[in-house]
Formats: sequence, C-alpha cells, structure tokens
Amino acid sequence: MAGTLSPEIWKNWDKTGKSEFMKLFIQLCKDNTKSPMFDKNGKIQNITHNLNLLVINGVHGTIKKEWVISALQELAALHSDNAAIICDALNVVDAETSVFENSDDPKERNSLGYIIRECEKFLSDKLLKERLEIDTLQEVGVLKTRNFYTKFIKIKTKLYYKQRKFNLFREESEGFSKLVTELNQDFKKNMMYKSLLDIVQSLIGCFNLDPNRVLDVIFESFENKPMDTRLFIPLINSYMNDHKIIAEVSGSKYLFLRNSSDTLAPKSLFVLTAHLLQHGLIKLNDIYSWLTPDDKVMQKDWDSDMKNAREYIQSLQVISLNGPKEDTIEEKDNTTDQYNNNQKLGLCEALLEIGDWDNAQLIINRLPEHFAMDYQPVALALCKLLHYIIEPVYRSNYKLGNKLKGRVVPPHKNPLAPKPVHTFLDLRKVAIPMLTTLGPSLRYDPLLLYKVIRLAKAAMNSYGIEATSTQPPTGDTLYYDILSLLDTTILPSLSYLECNCCVAETVWNIVKLYPYHVRYCLYGRWKNETYALYPDLLRKRADSEKLLKTTMKRVSKENLKHTGRSIGKLTHSSPGYLFDYILVQVQVYDNLIYPVVDSLKYLTSLSYDVLGYCLIETLSNAEKKRVKHDSTSISNWLQSLSSFSGAIFKKYNIELTGLLQYVANQLKAQKSLDLLILKEIVQKMAGVESAEDLTIDQLNAMAGGELLKSEAGYFSQVRNTKKSSIRLKDAMADQNLAVTLCLLMAQQKYCAVYRETQQSHLKLVGNLSDQCQDTLVQFGTFLGSTLSVDEYTNKLPSIQSMLLDYHIPNEVAFFLARPMLNHSINIKYDQLRKSDSNYKKLSTQAKHQKYFEAVSEIMKPIYKSVIPLHPPKVWEDISAQFLTTFWSLTMFDLCVPDETYQQVIGKIKQQSLQIVDTNTSKGKKDLERYITLMEKVQDEKKKQHEHVDKVLYRLNQEKDTWFLSRSVKAAKNETITRFLQLCLFPRCTFTPIDAVYCAKFVYTIHTLKTPNFSTLLCYDRLFCDVTYSITSCTENEAIRYGRFLCAMLETVMRWQKSKENFEKECANYPGFVTKYRVSNQYSDNLDHVGYENYRHVCHKWHFKLAKAMMICLDSKDFVQIRNALIILIKIIPHFPVLLKLSQIIEKRIEKVRDEEKNQRQDLYTLAISYHGQLKQRISSGHMLKESEFHQVVEKEKVQKSHDAVKHESNVSSKHNGDVRDQSDSAKEAVRDAKEKPENKRSRQSSEDSKLLPKVQSSELNNSKDKLTEKEKQPKESRLDKDLRKEEKRDELEREKDRDRRRERKEDKLINKEDRVYRDERYIEMLSPKDELRYSSERDRYYDDRGAHYLRDVRDEREIGFGNNGSNLRRSQEPPEPDRELKRRKMEGSTSKSSKHEERKMQQQMEYFIEKSSEKKERTSKAKDKREKISDEEKELRKERKIGRKRDRSEEAAWDRKRREEEKVAKMMSHQNGEMLEATPHAREKHHHPREKSPYLRERERSHDRIELRDKQYPFNRNKYYSGLRSTENKRR
Repeated sequence: MAGTLSPEIWKNWDKTGKSEFMKLFIQLCKDNTKSPMFDKNGKIQNITHNLNLLVINGVHGTIKKEWVISALQELAALHSDNAAIICDALNVVDAETSVFENSDDPKERNSLGYIIRECEKFLSDKLLKERLEIDTLQEVGVLKTRNFYTKFIKIKTKLYYKQRKFNLFREESEGFSKLVTELNQDFKKNMMYKSLLDIVQSLIGCFNLDPNRVLDVIFESFENKPMDTRLFIPLINSYMNDHKIIAEVSGSKYLFLRNSSDTLAPKSLFVLTAHLLQHGLIKLNDIYSWLTPDDKVMQKDWDSDMKNAREYIQSLQVISLNGPKEDTIEEKDNTTDQYNNNQKLGLCEALLEIGDWDNAQLIINRLPEHFAMDYQPVALALCKLLHYIIEPVYRSNYKLGNKLKGRVVPPHKNPLAPKPVHTFLDLRKVAIPMLTTLGPSLRYDPLLLYKVIRLAKAAMNSYGIEATSTQPPTGDTLYYDILSLLDTTILPSLSYLECNCCVAETVWNIVKLYPYHVRYCLYGRWKNETYALYPDLLRKRADSEKLLKTTMKRVSKENLKHTGRSIGKLTHSSPGYLFDYILVQVQVYDNLIYPVVDSLKYLTSLSYDVLGYCLIETLSNAEKKRVKHDSTSISNWLQSLSSFSGAIFKKYNIELTGLLQYVANQLKAQKSLDLLILKEIVQKMAGVESAEDLTIDQLNAMAGGELLKSEAGYFSQVRNTKKSSIRLKDAMADQNLAVTLCLLMAQQKYCAVYRETQQSHLKLVGNLSDQCQDTLVQFGTFLGSTLSVDEYTNKLPSIQSMLLDYHIPNEVAFFLARPMLNHSINIKYDQLRKSDSNYKKLSTQAKHQKYFEAVSEIMKPIYKSVIPLHPPKVWEDISAQFLTTFWSLTMFDLCVPDETYQQVIGKIKQQSLQIVDTNTSKGKKDLERYITLMEKVQDEKKKQHEHVDKVLYRLNQEKDTWFLSRSVKAAKNETITRFLQLCLFPRCTFTPIDAVYCAKFVYTIHTLKTPNFSTLLCYDRLFCDVTYSITSCTENEAIRYGRFLCAMLETVMRWQKSKENFEKECANYPGFVTKYRVSNQYSDNLDHVGYENYRHVCHKWHFKLAKAMMICLDSKDFVQIRNALIILIKIIPHFPVLLKLSQIIEKRIEKVRDEEKNQRQDLYTLAISYHGQLKQRISSGHMLKESEFHQVVEKEKVQKSHDAVKHESNVSSKHNGDVRDQSDSAKEAVRDAKEKPENKRSRQSSEDSKLLPKVQSSELNNSKDKLTEKEKQPKESRLDKDLRKEEKRDELEREKDRDRRRERKEDKLINKEDRVYRDERYIEMLSPKDELRYSSERDRYYDDRGAHYLRDVRDEREIGFGNNGSNLRRSQEPPEPDRELKRRKMEGSTSKSSKHEERKMQQQMEYFIEKSSEKKERTSKAKDKREKISDEEKELRKERKIGRKRDRSEEAAWDRKRREEEKVAKMMSHQNGEMLEATPHAREKHHHPREKSPYLRERERSHDRIELRDKQYPFNRNKYYSGLRSTENKRR
C-alpha cells in the first residue's frame, strides 16, 4: 500500500472505515497476474501489515468479530493470493496471542479461534493446515483427530533421522570401479560436464552409491587430471553445491595426512584445493582450519629464527681466548623440513601457480610478515606469475633488437588468472602489489629483477626524467611507486646476491634519477632497517663484517689491488654497514686514509653513492664530541673524516650536493666546525690551498697574473684537478649553493666568536674564526678561478646588496666583488675606448683618461652604498671614494713583480734547453709547450705593466679628494685613525697577500704625495702601540699581521739605512711634514723631518715594538704569548736589529721557553723556533750597535734641543693660527729619539758643531785633567793609562751607587704622593661621567698623545729589561674632548716638566743599562782603589738633585691645578645641560654587540669606568697597582 491506515478507520468502521479500508485493497488487486505484495518497482507493500492490524483489532474487540470476518471474506474474493496472505496474518496473530496469553482471561484466544473457524468457510482446509500450527488447528477444531499429528512425526523421522544403507567398497566395488573408469578416461574436447553428471547420477542410482564417497572419488580423479578444470569444476558444482560439505570432504584428506606423520601432503591435493577456492566452491575460512600448522606456531618459529640470528651476530663479535671452536650446526635442514610440512604454504604455492592471487594474498597476510615469501617455492611461483603479467608491457618498452627477440613468456593457461598489463599505469593494479609482497625474495629470480628495473627505467624516461636535477612529474605516474619498490623489494634483494656488480649498476641506473635527499632516505632505510627484518640478512651481514675486518687488517700500500678487490666484492651487494666499519677505522687511524681511498677503486657507482651518504651520516652523529677533551681544538675524528672526504671526492665521481648542503645547514644552525670539510674538499678537488706560510717569492708571485701564480705561487704544482674542479663547480650550481655558502661563511665568522662559542676555550674560538676566514678566502678564490666572469657576476649578489642587505663586512664583500668590479670596469673601458673613431691611435695619456672615466662611472654607485655603513663624522676625515678605492684594489693593481717574472721565465728557458737536443716527438712537443708558455708569461707581464700604469694614473687623479682639508690640527690624527680603523687593520689580517698590499698601499699614497696624509704619523701610530692589536688577533691573523709589520719595517729600514733613498723618496714629501699650515703649504725644509731625525724616530719605533713584545711575553696569557712569538718570527728580518734589544728579547724568550717546557707545548715549540732564529741572526752579525743605528746625541745637546723646542712652541702659540703646532705624535717621535740616554756619550765642543768620537763617561767628566796629564807626561806607558782609567771608572760607579741610594730615599715621599694621585684618578675614572668605550675623538686602538702624556706616565714608562716584567706596564691618560685646548694651555709649562721628564728618563735608562753590565764589571775589577772626587763633580750632583726636587714640586702643583680645572669643566658641562664628551656612534644593526667579545667575558667592565690601559691589557687594576708597588720596593 502506498500509505498507512489512520486510527480513525477503526473507530468509524461501520460508517466510513470499512469503505476506506476496502478501497486501498481494491487498487492493489486489479491485476490478478501480479501479487499484491509488490508494487510496480518490485518493492514490498504494507498489505500484510494492514491485514495484521485488522485481525488484531478484531481480537482486541476494537471492532466486532463479524465485521472482521466479513472484510476478510471480501478480500479473499479480490485476488487469488489474498487467501495465503490472510493465513499468514492469522498465523502471526496466533503467535502473538499465544506468547502474551493471559490464562485468567482467554478472551483474545477465543476471539481468534472464532475468526479462524469462520474463515474455514471461505479458505481451503489444505491452506489452513499448511500455514497454521497443528496445536492451533486442534484448538479451534479444524483437526478433529490426532492421526494427522502422528503421520507428520513419522514422515519427519524418515526424512531426517533414518540412515540409508549404501553399497560400500568392502561389500561390492562394481559401482565405484565403473565410476572411476568414467571419471579418469581421456575426455574429448566436445565432452560436456552434463553428460558426465548424468553418468555419475545413474551409477549412484544403479549401485546405490554413497554420495559423499562419490564426491571423494570425483576429487581423486580431479587430483590426477588438474588440467580438466572445465569438466570437473562444473561437475562438482552441479553434483554438490553445499560449500561446507565440499570443505569437509577436502579437509578430511588433510586430516588423514596430518595423522600419518611420515606422509607429506601431495602437491596435487594443494592444486585441487586451490581450484576449488578459485572457483568459489569452498571458502578459505572453511578449509583454513583443516590446515597445519597453527598460525601461532609459525609466529613463534619466526621469532625464534630472528633471535637465533641476533645471537649469531653476537657470537661473531666475541673474541675467544681459548682458540677456535667447532662451527655451530646450521639449522637450514630443520628449516627446510619445517617449510615442507607446512600445508598452508603448500596451498599458497598452489594458488599462485594456478593464478589465484586474491586467495594467495589472504593466506600470506594471515602468516607472519615475510614468512611466506621466505619459502623459495612460494616466491618462485609468484615470480612466475609476475613474468606472465608484465610480459606485454616489457616487450613493448624494452627491445633488445631486431635479431635478439628474447625468451617470450607464454600466456597463462588458467583463464581466471590476472590479466597481463599493457601500460605502465596498469602495473599499479596487480604487478606492483605482487612485487611489494614478494620483497627481497625477488632474489630467487634475477631475470625478473632485471625486468622490473628496466621497466622502472623505461617508465621514468617516459616521464621525461633522465637526470637527477629533473623535477618530479605531475599527474598520475609511477614515480613514487617505483620508489616504494626500490625500498621494499629491489635493494633488499640486492643484499642477498653474491658479488653481482652488474645488478648493482643496473639498480644505479634507476636510483640515480632521484634527487640526493630521496636516495639518502632509501640508503638509510636499507642500511638501518631492512636488515633487521630478515634473519637470513642478519646472518649474511655478520659474515660480511667478519670478512671485512679480516681484509682491513691487511690494507697497506703494497697490497692495494688485492685488498681493493676483496672490499669491492663485499660491497657490491651490501655496502652500507661495511662502509660504517671502514669509516670507523679511518677515524681511529688517520694513516689509513690514503690506502683506503686507493683500495676503493673497485666499487660500483651505487656503492660510491652509498659511501657519500655514510659519510654524511657519520659526520652528523650528534653523540660524538666535535672538540677534544681539553676543548681547545677540533677532534681528531672530524679532522680525519674531513681529510678522507676531500680525498675520496677528488678521486672518485661521487655526488657532492648532499655534503655541501650538509655544511650549509650546519652554518645555518650556527655551527662552524664542519667548515673543515669544505676546506678539505676545495683544497683537494680544486687545488686551491689556504696556506699561511707562503714564502716571500710566493707572495710576490701572488701579485702577478694567473700564469705567474700557477707557476710560482703555490707550494705544489696543481695537477689533475681540472675534472674534479668542474665537478665541484657543477655541484655548487645545484640549488645555488655557491652563493649560499659564501654568504653564510661571511656571516659565520662573527657568529663563531659571539654566539657559537660562548662557553668555549679562547684558543678554540680563534681556531674557528681562522677556519671561517680561511675557508671563505679559499672558497672565493675557487669561484673566481673556476667560474667565468659572466657566471660569477650572475651568481653572486652585487656589492651594494652584500653590504646593505646581507650585512657582510667590507673586507669580505669587496673580496667577493673585486672580480665583478674589474670585469665591469674593463667592459666600460672597452666601450669608451671603441666609441672614439681613432681608438687604435689613442695616446697612452688618452687611454689612461678613458680608463679613469670608466672607473668613475662604475664606482659611483658603490661610493653611495658605502656611506650609510658609517656615521657621518667618519666622512669628515676621509672620503667614500678613498675607502672604496682602497678596498677595490689588489697587489696586481699596484706593482708588477718583475723579478719573479724573470725567475719564472729563466726557469722555463732552462727547462727548454734541457730537451732542445732531443729528436723525439715528445721532446718537440714539450719544447713547443715551453716556448708557448714563456711567450704567454711575457705577454702577461706586459699587460700587467699597462694595467698598473692605468691604475696609478687613476690614483693620481683621485688623490686630491681622498683626505679632506680641515683647519684643526687634530684632523691629521683623526685621518690616520680612520685610515687605520676602516682600512689597514681589517684588511692586513684578511689574507697574507692583503697584508703585503696594505704596506704597499701606504707606500703608494706616500709616493703619490697625497695631500693631508702624514706618512710619518701613520708609521708612528702603527709601531708605537701594537699591544692591543697583537692581543686581539687569532693565530692566523697574527701571522698576517706579522707579515704586514714586516713589510712596513722593510720600507722603514730601507729609508733608515740609506740617506740617498731617504732623500729620494721622503725629502720634500708631504708625508714627512711636521708642521701643518692653514694654507696647507710648506716653504722651507724646517717643516720636514731630516734624515738624522728620521733615524732617531726609527730607533724609537724599535724601542716601542720591543716594549710591546715584552708586555705580551710577560702577560702569562696564552693568546698574547703565542701571537707575540708568531709576530716576532715574521718580522725577524727587520726586527730586532739593535744588539741591546736583541739581547733583552733573547732573555725573555729563554724565560718563556723554560716556563712552558712542560706546560703548553705549542708555546714551547714557538719559543724554541724563534730563539734559534734569533741566535743565528745575532751570531751572523746582523745586529747593530746604538751608534751604528743612529747618531747618539749628548746631554748638553739634548738640553739645547729642549730649549729650542720650548722657544718654538711659545712662538707658534702667538701666531694666531698662521702656523699650526707640530703634530703631537711626530713631535714626540723626534723628541723621544733625541732623549735616548746612553752610557757612552760624546761631548760637543762649544766652538765646533761636529760630533767627536765616543769616549768613556769618566773621561767626559775629567777631560780637562786628562788633557793636562797628557801634556805633562807624553811618554807615559799605555798600561798605566788603562789602570788609571779603570780606577776612576770604578770610583765613579761606586759614587753613583751611593747617590742613587740617597735619591731613592728622597723619592719615596714623592712616590707616595704619586700613588695617592693615581688612586684619585682611578676613583675619577669610575664616575659615570667619564669617557665611553669608543670616543669620537679617537679610535679603539690608539689615542692622541700631547706633551702632557709624558708627565702622566712618568713612573710607568720604564721597560724592565730584566726577568721581572711588571715594570712593562704603562698608564695612559684617558682622552678628553678638550684635549687640544688643555694642551695649548699647558704649553707654557711644558718645558719645565719635559726637563724633569728628560732627566728621569735618562736616569732610568742608565740604571737598566748599567744594571745589566754590573756583574761583568765586578768580576773584571782587578784593583780596588779610590780617588777623591773633584769639587766640580760634587757641585754638579748637588745641582742635579736640587733641580729634581724643584721639578717635582712644580709638577705636584701643576697636577693639583689640573684636577681643579677638570672639576670646573665637569660642573660647567652639567650646568649647560650637555656633556663635553662626544657620544659614540650607534653600531649598525649587523655589528655584533661588544659585550660578547671573548676578551671581555671574564671580567666585570663598564665603558664608563675603564681606562685605556684596561682596554689594552685585560688585568685587574688593584692587582696591577699592588704589583707596581712591590716592584718599586724591590727596585729601591
């Protein structure tokens, strides 16, 4: 019915309900041919439900029973099927009422009985008896006797419980014999199963055969004739369609075989069962329970096998001391029997043979993982099925040729087997799941393995993937399916094969199409996970490791071929874990590196790639410490692996991208230790060395062209690096790693110091910083030499981007950008030159002008990009053009190494002369090669000369704008400060060639007569204060800084040795001007430093260098001592040259050597090395006496010179700015050189200005007496004269000692005032209003010294030439913003204080010199005679003593006055609301905060509290003062 009945129908049944009820049924009963139970669409209607409601309402009394009977009678007449439906409704109501019957009130059952009795009148008696229950029929009276019930019981018993008697074999076999004959005959092709079924049924009926036994006979016949599936399967299906009975009959066969332990299940039985399963005659669950063994037993056996394999590995790793034991009995036989007795595996094999993959897969999945495929027959059956499936697609995509057709696989005989595939995508449906299930058992069929790999290669090529760099294809492809096959099937199968290098190379053909990170993921799973899944693989791995250990013990240079072949055979199939062991041996024994590298030449391409992965995996091991236990250097294992990486990647073609990306990732993570790997790779593969110990000839060669560099600039001849350098360049091109590594290394240098090594040892910090620097230079050199200029320009960012966007330091940015700048300038020069119609006839001057125009146009944008990097005040002293010019040039641009060119040309000529007489073809080719090379070198020399001329013309045009002219005298100091800060210091420690370049550049701007540049002041600032520079250097930076100082000293000493050179290169040069005028003009020679004054200044510089070295050597600090020794070694050709200083340094070196002998061996080694070189120079006569170095000035001349200086200063202060004061540093340099006290002095006659020969100091004091004695006694013997001289000398020495003791007592009171003054000054320094760390009035290294500087360092200016080095400390006045103003105010009192300072310096120097010679004089004294001291000498001593006291009192008064002025100045500055000190410029965002400097980490400091002395020498101030007092007490 379409709808349900409303409850109102039953209430209004007599009025409208009946009519509505009947109306619904009449519509369904119109078509008498169709049942009213279903509608047109075949869906069940609600007619049965409505009839149930009708009867139930009648039974419950809702409507009258008569109305129900009447409605049922009418409905029965509407359709023939309604009677059956009414009976069903009555049966349902009968069941409901019988269940819920109330025995106390049987009203409903009575009503139902009445309705059934009345329905008997219009329903057939047969229908009621069929549909209703027997008890109900008896209850209502339809069945009036019990005969019907008895008859029903008998029929039921006969049908279901009575056993028939069949004719069994033991009784009569004729029927079964005929049945066997009929079933085992040779059937014709037109034989049908129906005719065979009729024969079987007739035999059963004729001979009354047991149907189950007949079914068993049919199974037996089917077993013997499995090829007649077309007859037996329909026969069985028609004969017995109950799958449970068929399964029971089949299972009884397996049960019988299981009970008979000696009998194995025949294969034919498995095939029979497989056919039944494939055709659906039985279900797998029905037959699976009959099969043995149980799944739990198999899981237990698999786990036991895995456990035994692991124990086997452990047993091989145990070292037995009791001799070899008997080999354990292999369990392979037991395993084979176990598999043969396994009925489930036999059924699985049969299913695969007939092509029933679905059921076979169900069985495989029920067994333990990899258990079924470990049974070879099962794996081979699956392989055979795969051959059939992939045959069409294989033949269509891989052809051997027209003549070689290959072995064609015939189609499968079973039509129900999986269909063969014809396209690559069809492989995904069946073939790939089969291969995944097969797993490493693919090894049983190498032919199929080859086919699968070739199909994978063909599929990848069809997607356009032919190289590693190709992007993965889009769309529906097998790209990732093949990857899964490699992981689960192909690579594990390769592990089982024995020394099959052909398969390994074929596998590599497909693996190499994937990017390196995908391949490395495969190798990781293959090495670390695959072997743990299979017991046989574990045993094979253990055996291979044992063989490899035996082989590695025999590796040496003598048997590389034999051991290499053994290693190659082992690694063909399973390279991963074997390489792990090899790398462990390399890490432990670094002498194995090169023998191992040479022995790996027999590896396959796949093995080489796996070796690259194993290297990265070993390097990335987080459990290993990358530094040694003392945390001062890189661990040995990392150094060994880095060296091995460079050697292996150079010798063999292994992809480098993965290792380079690993280094880049480490740099991103702020880890710079792995830069050692990149350094070794670039050095080995490209031949670019990062050598620091270049000789002078090599440095000169590095200033030439590429040919000269290759011939004379490297330690070893670069050989066999062309191919490897190209491979390295190609690897860099992948993912743009070249730019990435450059930028990361440039940023990592500061990160290594301030972030990465916060808790590391200072030595390690320096090593890492050097490593970053060296690797960056090495890498940049490699890129510049390997890439073409266009490639270099396109890959690297512009100089503006490096400076502003990446915040790379100037030295690195310009180092990387110089090739690009030179290329752009040359291109622009060619354009400008060729734009002129007469460019071929241009003069040299015109070409130089064109070059200058090209430079100006190219460099202008760079000038602008440099300006934002520094505060505006910087550009008040130097111009951006000068800064850019300095950083953009190299040694190649400034000079031509003509001598080196001539040496190389001479060497080539000599080599050509040796083979000129040979007539062989090889000799002629070599001769031609030498001649061509010589011509190229000569042409390169000529081109460099032209280039240098153009560069010098450019510099000559630019020099007037480099240093700006300012009216203030201090501008000269600021100019030199900026030059040192921004140019010399950063670059002189960058590379060795840059160190030489800096010295050459200073010489160049001097020779160009650059305005506003003081060469003398530049040298003075460099040599006078090098302590902090030495302390702040790393080891390699100290080497470069030493080279720089050596080159500077070479120029200085060349001028010092020859007056001719000085007059030629220094006289009348603006760099040696000592007075600067407003108009910047100089008119007379008095404004220049003379030759003798210059020699005095050189003497001072040597003195300052010696003092700085003594400070460092006495510091007890590792870094200072090491750097000082390194620099001393580098500058030994030019320092020391004074015999006195050499002896002092020698004693100090001996002290360091003795102290460090059993402590710090590296310092001990350096000290031994330098000591030997110094001794050799001393013994060879290279040292000079004081008088040979410069003219020694006597005391009286010193006094006159001071008076002249005083007069000159007073006059100059009155000229109202017409003539500016002499530069402080230059004036101090000249004055200090004149003030050097010596023990042996000459006296100048008042009438003659020439110097007389030196005489002893005693003779000076008694010159008149001696002359009188010589006149009176002209014939006195020589011996008597000598004795008198010695007596007088001894008496003077004793008198001097007594005077000194008295003077020391008098000095104690003054020294107390000095100490109080220093303490007050220290308290003032701790105030927050003192100087900042970086003042705008000076740089971080140097301060401007005025005349008052000498007065502030009066007690600390002495050098302790003995063993005690505490006197080497010095005090510096903190710089103040009004220094010039104060200096001018104090100029009037300068003469007095300088007089006192002069005398004090003289006394101190006399003391130290005399102290060193006291012992020799005491032992050499043969007589002890005294003579009375003349009255004249006593008067001189009294005058000197009174003068000293007067000077000290004046000095103390001046100090008090100065302190009062400073307090007033500070108060004035606060009252005006602004500080007089200039605040330091804010650092740029890319600069690292200073607080993270390793020199500042250990001590508490504030830039408002620290004096310059603490900035230079990191020691405690209180300890220093206490040490100073103790030293003074000891001395006195």
